[in-house]
Amino acid sequence: MHPLATSEFVLHPPEAERLANLSGPFDAHLRQIELRLGVEIANRGNVFRIAGPQPAVARAERLLRRLWEEADGEPLDDAAIHLFLSEAAAQEAEDDEIVPQEVVIRVRRGSIRGRGPNQQKYLHAIATHDINFGIGPAGTGKTFLAVASAVEALNESRVQRLILVRPAVEAGEKLGFLPGDLTQKVDPYLRPLYDALYEMLGVEKVVKLLEKNVIEVAPLAYMRGRTLNDAFVILDEAQNTTIEQMKMFLTRIGYGSTAVVTGDLTQIDLPRNQKSGLRDALDVLRGVGGISFTFFEARDVVRHPLVARIVDAYDARDAQAAAAGPAPPVAPALPPPVPPA
Repeated sequence: MHPLATSEFVLHPPEAERLANLSGPFDAHLRQIELRLGVEIANRGNVFRIAGPQPAVARAERLLRRLWEEADGEPLDDAAIHLFLSEAAAQEAEDDEIVPQEVVIRVRRGSIRGRGPNQQKYLHAIATHDINFGIGPAGTGKTFLAVASAVEALNESRVQRLILVRPAVEAGEKLGFLPGDLTQKVDPYLRPLYDALYEMLGVEKVVKLLEKNVIEVAPLAYMRGRTLNDAFVILDEAQNTTIEQMKMFLTRIGYGSTAVVTGDLTQIDLPRNQKSGLRDALDVLRGVGGISFTFFEARDVVRHPLVARIVDAYDARDAQAAAAGPAPPVAPALPPPVPPA
């Protein structure tokens, strides 16, 4: 048990608007911080008093001071508070690690920074390596940050093309024969990539770049035989590639190109007897120079707070099942006796 502590401090400069932005409607933001960090927060104007376990009090004070700076002229919503809380928790866990130089990506929506050490390492790796793997659960920003890095590289003319690739594997559902041309057939698989592009560049610009073939969205099967020079290539949902497909994709990379491979090894939709190309690449390529691996965890999730808890619950269930070993085979049921004629 950590000893209880109390901290009282003043946030400067004293501004009513900034205080309202920080506190939220009916002090909702302060209550959210209390709940997540296990402390009690009281304030009279810009004079704050925090009580609770000593490490949590220090963490809450650092967080409030940072939020005070962020609240200058800009209201904070629940999502922003959650992101800062997640970042603070990740930094606490990584205190002993060296955080690489921060990478700031500038796109249409503004500046994008890594939230927490893992996202910062991921952005730094993309900026300094030709082939990068981002592996972890949903909601950790793997695809979003990769697309942001690609858009910045395209805007700064560091690459000439942006190629977004996904394997066309259904997530446990059979879509059947879809109508339309090739683009319309693969659109359902590539929608998350389109969503990220729209947010970065705007719908009109994305449509124009697609028409000019500056941005190309394609299923993985159409990469065979190509050599991709001066391009930023993103392979999303890579856990659903086969070993042959992963090798084929990685050997497409040409001069002046950057590749990012993202995936979640807990959401493999391949047949049970088929090994994931992403899992195989981890085994084969560890230690190969010029290739980076970034592993995200539940604490890196930047979606709704429940997403991190859901990921943790599934991980705990899977770990328990692995420890218990395979289930005993079930004996086939005997056929009912045939009544005498």
